[in-house]
Formats: sequence, structure tokens, C-alpha cells
Amino acid sequence: MSDPYASPVWHPFTQHGIEPQALSIRSAEGAWLESTDGQRVFDAISSWWVITHGHRHPKIVRAIQEQAEKLDQVVFAGFTHEPAESVARALIRVAPAGLSHVFFSDSGSTSVEVALKMALGYWRHRGKARSRILALEHAYHGDTVGTMSAGARGVFNAAYEPLLFDVGRIPFPTTGKKQATIDALHDACKQGDVAAFICEPLILGAGGMLIYDAATLAEMHRICASYGVLFIADEVMTGFGRTGTMFACEKASITPDIMCLAKGLTGGSLPLAATLCKPEIFEAHLSKDRGRMFFHSSSYTANPIACAAAVANLDIWRTEPVLLRVETLSQLQSQARSVISQDNRFQNVRQVGTILAFDVANVAGGYLADVALTLRSRCLGEGVLIRPLGSTIYVMPPYCTTENDLTHVYDVISNAVTEVCP
Repeated sequence: MSDPYASPVWHPFTQHGIEPQALSIRSAEGAWLESTDGQRVFDAISSWWVITHGHRHPKIVRAIQEQAEKLDQVVFAGFTHEPAESVARALIRVAPAGLSHVFFSDSGSTSVEVALKMALGYWRHRGKARSRILALEHAYHGDTVGTMSAGARGVFNAAYEPLLFDVGRIPFPTTGKKQATIDALHDACKQGDVAAFICEPLILGAGGMLIYDAATLAEMHRICASYGVLFIADEVMTGFGRTGTMFACEKASITPDIMCLAKGLTGGSLPLAATLCKPEIFEAHLSKDRGRMFFHSSSYTANPIACAAAVANLDIWRTEPVLLRVETLSQLQSQARSVISQDNRFQNVRQVGTILAFDVANVAGGYLADVALTLRSRCLGEGVLIRPLGSTIYVMPPYCTTENDLTHVYDVISNAVTEVCP
């Protein structure tokens, strides 16, 4: 165990009392990191799901450099700038048809927090008594108070329970039990007090990489629409190609009323988030009455340098064969899935697009399962970065990943499991 006082830095999701000293990284390129002592580490989780094309894509790096020479920051209330305008217009062009306005923030948590506030403001300004939020069971939507409330109750937020507001839980659409999800959502919505339903489309991330099908997503959207309940798609993780399409909602052919984006918005280079909405959400806040404005901001809303990175990222999507790379990686993951499915050390092998997840068999589950730390350490020692969710291992690499890279990743994972779980 390392000295927890060796550094003044307090790291996220880290128990400093038992975890080793943080590995110092000095550079990165493509899908690989390099430590200060020269170790090369394959980034099998895209640095917490943010890196899409690979680290330090030249176009994004150049855009950041050029923007820093012109405008670094300006208050976004009463001012605008070309990078923000360009990002907003580009997002509207690629987003599901019908989304018309873009509100910028700084992270996935804040993009969801904005969405929840938009939904509540929409109903308040329409004079309707709708304030109840619904969310899927096992969901994780962030670490701010509103997003923790929307997320499942458990180890992530137990200490902060006094701050959280009540949210209606809809059963996760487990295979063979999808009708229970549909019935529960229908019953909740028909009560007439529901403002919005929020979900991670197709796959729950931190909730355990739980996957459900596009037909169920489409039906949940249909039910919400039939009762006038706003549908919020949390595409913070799933957006920008992770599920095989630009946005997961495309697979269900739906347009959410509100869509949350972050992580891959800048290709993973800088913090930036956006919440997109339909025109009626914006118009509910449009008035001669200043008291009906949307009361949300941060000091760095639409930071010009971050927006320039996002412009470059969206240009990469427009001019390079990114979806072909996504499809190639998805096929490689599918091949790996076939092999892993035959290995009795693993169970519940599942995949959507570029994301592959599986559980270590005969090992206690739960996010705090000790096997997660041991596997993470063993793999890192062999040059592969993973962060198992308890006994659930997932691989979500950048789109520049090669077949040899992926073979290396699964060989290292297999060897680590053999050592840790003989």
C-alpha cells in the first residue's frame, strides 16, 4: 500500500487507504498512454469513455492551439463566439431530426442536470403541475445532486441520501421481462404528474454495462409521447459512435425531447457538454418576463477553446471514415465476443457496437467486489488499462484500435483472470 499522504491530490473513485500510488502519465498517442518511467499502456476504456478517435488527434490539437491564440474565454451571457455557434449548428445537423437548440455546460453530470431543470421549467412555465421524474432501475446519470437523484440508490450516493429527491424507478428491461418495464412505465405515466423520463439508451454504463434492445427503447419513447411525458436521452456515454451509430437513439429511430452529450463531444480532448432540446422546450422559457429565463450557467459555459476542439471533432466525423472505423472495431469486438462466450470462466457476454462486457463467473458481484482492484492492477502491470465494475469487465477502446491491439488486451485480461480467479 502506498503512502496516502505522498501527494496532496485527492483522486476520483479512489480509496487512498488501500490503492497504490497513481501512475504518472506523461504523454499519449492514438490508443496508447506512456508513463513517466516509459511504460506503454493500452487505453482499453478510452480514458473513462471520452477518447473516440484516439489521443491527440492532429486536427483537434491544431484547433486547440489556433483558438488559444485568438480567444481563450469570454462570459457567455450576452456574448457569443464563432466556435460555439459552429458547434451548435453542427450538432443540430447530425442529431436526431427535430432537436433545435443547444445549451452548453461542462460535463456529463451538468448536461443531465440541465436536462432535468429544462424539463421542470417547461412544465412550470406552461402552468402544469408536473414535477415527477422517472428513471430506469440501476441507472447512473452523474454525481451532482440532481443526477445522483436520477441515478440508482446505492454505494455511489448512500452518504448523500439526505440531499436527494424522490424519483420513480422503472424496472430495467431484462431479457424475458421487458413487458414488465413497458407496463410499469405506462402505469407511472398515466398518473399525470410525470414531467420527464430519463434513460441511457441501449446500455447502462456505470450501472453494470447492462444492455437492452432498440425495440424496447422505441416503445418506451412511444409511451412517453402518448402521455406527453418528456423523454430525456442521456447519450453522454453512448453518443459519438459507441453503440455503432452516431447516437444510440438512431437505432430506435427516435428523437428524444432532450438529449445530453459530453465525453466524445471534443473527441475526449477537453471538457465540454451540450444539452439539445426540441423547440417547445426553448419556447416555454421564452418570454418578456425575465423570471422565466433558464436559470443555469457556469463560469466556463461554451469555453471557446473547448468549442474549437468540438468543431474539429465534428469536422473529423464529416470528412473522415469514422463510422467505418466504428464498424471495423465493432466487428473485432464481435469476434472477441464469440471466443469469450466459449470460455466458462466468463458469463453474460454482451456487446453493443464497440462496447464488449462480460462477468467473471463464480465471483461475488457488486461494484465494491475486491476482484476489480486485483484485476485492474494485474492488467496495468501488463500494459492494459481497464476498470472493472466489480466482477464486470468491459472493453471500450478508441476507434483507432487495431486487431493486434485488441488481441493483446484480451490475452492480458485472460491471463489476469487465470491468476486472480484460478
